[in-house]
Amino acid sequence: MSGYNISSCPLFFRLSEEEIDEILERSVSEVREVDKGNYVVRQGDPVQFLYLLMDGLVRTEMVTKEGNVLEIEFIEPVRPLAPAFLVAAENRYPVDVITAEKSTFYVIPKSMWMKEMMLNEMLMTNFMKVTSNMTVFLSKKVQMMSIKSLKGKLSLYILENTTPQNNSFLLRRTQTQLAEYFGVQRPSLARTLGEMIREGMISLYKRELRVLNRGKLEELV
Repeated sequence: MSGYNISSCPLFFRLSEEEIDEILERSVSEVREVDKGNYVVRQGDPVQFLYLLMDGLVRTEMVTKEGNVLEIEFIEPVRPLAPAFLVAAENRYPVDVITAEKSTFYVIPKSMWMKEMMLNEMLMTNFMKVTSNMTVFLSKKVQMMSIKSLKGKLSLYILENTTPQNNSFLLRRTQTQLAEYFGVQRPSLARTLGEMIREGMISLYKRELRVLNRGKLEELV
């Protein structure tokens, strides 16, 4: 089970390849392939397995009480799906997980994963860090949702993906996907990006977005 770069998964930080292979040999019950555009799990499904995304790309989205679809994030390999909910009292998936391209998963039963964590202190520590980082991510998502203007939401998104030292990044999402992420129509997103470019806040060439005036972005958040 060493065909993928499994050591890049944050769950296996500081574990040797031999340790990782042994854990997977004992615990993986299924290798599942899901074609593009299909559901992996649905919002509200019970969390009975730990899914490790080994190859491909998935997006997560949530349906609100009003019936609106809110995109949460894109997940790239090698990452677990909703690990915190594996041990939650209300252990149901909070989102739909849909493949953005053909994807491969290692499927680990909850009982087997819990057993492996009990046997390996570093694995347990890594799991706790991953779930803690998810809490940080969700708090930032709530912060973004509390911002009223689309320009403010975009500014926060750009600031989170850059630093004063590294002021550019590649947009992984298309403008249509980015519009879905912010819950707006694509023309609204394109118009706001155009305004930010004309006002000298950012530049955008192909998929590389560069911050030109960080102070202006920070004022909008």
